[in-house]
Amino acid sequence: MSAELSRPASPERSLDELANLAEDVLARCRKQGASQAEVSLNLDRGLDVNVRMGEVETVEHTRDRSVSITVYFGGRKGSASTADVQPASIATSIDQACAIARHTEEDPCAGLADAARMATFFPDLDQWHPWALDAAHAIELGIAAEAAGRALDARLHNSDGASVSSGSSIGLYANTHGFLGRESGTRHTISCSLLGEDGSAMQRDYWYTTAVAREDLEPAEAVGRRAAERTLARLNPRKLGTRACPVLFAPEVARSLIGHLVGAVSGGALYRRASFLLDSVGERLFPDWFSILERPHLKRGAGSGAFDGEGVATVDSDLVRDGVLARYILGSYSARKLGLQSTGNAGGIHNLVVPANAGGFADLLRQLDTGFLITELMGQGVNTVTGDYSRGATGFWVERGVIAYPVDEVTIAGNLREMFRRIVAVGSDIDTRGAIRTGSILLESMMVAGE
Repeated sequence: MSAELSRPASPERSLDELANLAEDVLARCRKQGASQAEVSLNLDRGLDVNVRMGEVETVEHTRDRSVSITVYFGGRKGSASTADVQPASIATSIDQACAIARHTEEDPCAGLADAARMATFFPDLDQWHPWALDAAHAIELGIAAEAAGRALDARLHNSDGASVSSGSSIGLYANTHGFLGRESGTRHTISCSLLGEDGSAMQRDYWYTTAVAREDLEPAEAVGRRAAERTLARLNPRKLGTRACPVLFAPEVARSLIGHLVGAVSGGALYRRASFLLDSVGERLFPDWFSILERPHLKRGAGSGAFDGEGVATVDSDLVRDGVLARYILGSYSARKLGLQSTGNAGGIHNLVVPANAGGFADLLRQLDTGFLITELMGQGVNTVTGDYSRGATGFWVERGVIAYPVDEVTIAGNLREMFRRIVAVGSDIDTRGAIRTGSILLESMMVAGE
C-alpha cells in the first residue's frame, strides 16, 4: 500500500487503493484454502481540541488505519486484524486467521451473508463534507463557545471545558461473493460543559452540536449560551417526594427508550434467550398510533448506509408498525441461529425515525400538565432479561404546563413493557444528532422515588 493512504487527499483515490488491497487479500485467503473470506479496511483521521477556562488543555491529531480479515473453512471461522498495512503484516494476519479457523469447532450458522442479499444500489447519501479545520481555528471556536456561555451570568464562574472535533472516515468492505462496498463520511462536533454555583450548591450541564457538514453545526457561541442556560436552570434544585406521576423525556434522553427496545429485539439477546421480548414479533407493544421506521438512505443521516456490515443491502422498513413489533434486528449469524433472514442490520441500526403525534416541546409540556420533565439519566439499571427499569434522573417539576423548579437526586422506575404501553405522545421537537431520531416522549405515569 502506498504512503498516500496515510494522507488521503480524496476519498475516491484512497478507496481505489483499498479496493486493490482488498482483492489481493481475498485472493490470498482463497489460496490458503478458505472457502469464504471477507475483509474490512478503514482509514480514519481527525482533530480534537479541548480548552478550559480560556486555555488549551489538549490538541490531538489522529490517523488510524485498520485491516480486519475473516476466513471460513466450511463452518469454521477465524479472524485477525492489524493496524499495519505493510504487506508482511497483512500476510501474517491472513496466516493467523487461517490458523484460528483450522482449530475452531464447526458452526453451521457461520459464513458470509447470502450472496443474493448483497447490495447493488449505492445512492449518494451526502456523507462527505471535509472541513479544513486547523488547531488554531479549533482552539478559537472552543474558547468562543466557553466564553459566550460564561459571559451569560456571574454564577457561571467555572467550566468543564469546551471541545471541537472534526474527523473523516474512509472504509471498504469486500467478500468472496464478489461484493465490494465503499463508504466515506465526515463528522464535526462542538460541545461545551459549564459549572454554575449559587450559594453552596453547584450544578453542571452541557450542550453540543454535531453534523456531517460544517454548515449544519450550530454556531460555537450558541452552543456555549445553550450550555449556560441549561446550567443556570438547574441551580437550587429541590427534592421530590416519592409518587407516581406523568413523565416527559426530553428529546436528548427520549432516544434511550428506543435504544432499550433495540437491545431487546437484537439477534444476540434473542438467540441467547436473554431478552424480555422473546417471540414478540406480531405482538402489540405500543399504542396503536406509534411506529418506528428505519430509513437507511437519509441524506446526511448519522446512521445512513447503503449496506450493512456484511454487505447486505439496506432498505426502508418498519420496526414497529401501528404499535406492533414488525420484525427483529438481525445480522446473518443471529438470523440463522433463529431460523430467520437477516434484516440488514449487521453492525447496527440505520436511522430509526419515530413519527410525532403531537406538537413541539411547549405543547408536550402543556399535555404533561403536572409531572416530571427528565433532562438527564444516570446509571445502567435496565435489565434486558426482565425489562425492569430503574435509573437516576434529574430534570424539572412542571405544574400546569409550566416548568416550576429543578429537581435532582430522584430515581424513576418501572418495567419497559408497561412503559412502552404508557406512551401517550411523541413530540415534533426531533433530535437529529444520532441514529435514533425522536422528539420528546410523554408517558402517562411512572414511579418517581425521591425523599
